[in-house]
Amino acid sequence: MNEKTTLASCAQQRYEVRLSDLPLSCPTAEMEAWDAHPKVYLDVEAKGEVSCPYCGATYVLVD
Repeated sequence: MNEKTTLASCAQQRYEVRLSDLPLSCPTAEMEAWDAHPKVYLDVEAKGEVSCPYCGATYVLVD
């Protein structure tokens, strides 16, 4: 059986993401959404870095 590992939502203040992770949302698909704010989609491709307007987490595009 394949179990998905989940992360606590907004536990870090900086996350590195790859093009394969797009489209990007906060919280991400790997995070438990129940303990976070409403899902918001973020355009990290435009500047290579974007912050979530709800929790302030910064997402940086690394490739």
